[in-house]
Amino acid sequence: MEKKDQLGDDLLKEARKQHEVASHNLQSGEKVLPSLIDLYNEEEIEGLDKYQDLNILLNQKPKPEWIKTHPFVKSLKYIPIGRLEYLMTRIFIKWWVEIKTQQLIANSVVLTVRVHYKCPITGEWNCQDGIGAVPLQTDEGAGAIDFNKMKSAAVMIAAPAAKTFAIKDAIEHIGKIFGRDLNRKDEISYDMLIDQFKGKININTLRKELELKLSQCQDIELREFIINEIAEAKKSKADTEDFYIRILTTYFKSESNDNK
Repeated sequence: MEKKDQLGDDLLKEARKQHEVASHNLQSGEKVLPSLIDLYNEEEIEGLDKYQDLNILLNQKPKPEWIKTHPFVKSLKYIPIGRLEYLMTRIFIKWWVEIKTQQLIANSVVLTVRVHYKCPITGEWNCQDGIGAVPLQTDEGAGAIDFNKMKSAAVMIAAPAAKTFAIKDAIEHIGKIFGRDLNRKDEISYDMLIDQFKGKININTLRKELELKLSQCQDIELREFIINEIAEAKKSKADTEDFYIRILTTYFKSESNDNK
């Protein structure tokens, strides 16, 4: 018994030590990780709400006025590069573009870039890669790879355009506000995430949403499995808000991806 008590005291001392280190890191602006005592006590981690606020901001729908329609492909929507650059500067302040590769594939100039941006919360640098391609222009009636009929300014036009497309591709992947989901048939709503962290989720709302999802579910086996899981959760009184959130974000998110 004494050995167990000693072991428990040692764990508690180590947990308190890690908690002090985590508190120091938070005050100094370093990355915040949960300490052992935070995990033991199942408490909210101080400072993480700021990261979640940034995550929520990046995954809001872009303002409708920002969205343009492609002049030739009417079903293709996009946000102009100027607007994306403004948003990057407005949100991250510090960011820059690194050209990784440039090559000629078939008759197209292909560029890959890496967009580096500084997290406004941690001060750490993150990055996102992107790729862009633009065909070289040839004279009217000439073949696509007939380089003898290539226009004199073909490379001068294609290279900067490919770079622009690559930058746009990289930035779009950072979040929905940059137009990531504009041309996707299926997209995930972040409204639930907002409500969860603001403490506004109502368990009855979650139940109704799950019932709606189940009624629309085409996979009979999946539907029966979830119904059984709900029954077990109610039986053990584990049908909490977190339970319904887990069901909605796990099973129906994967179902959406399977249909893509």
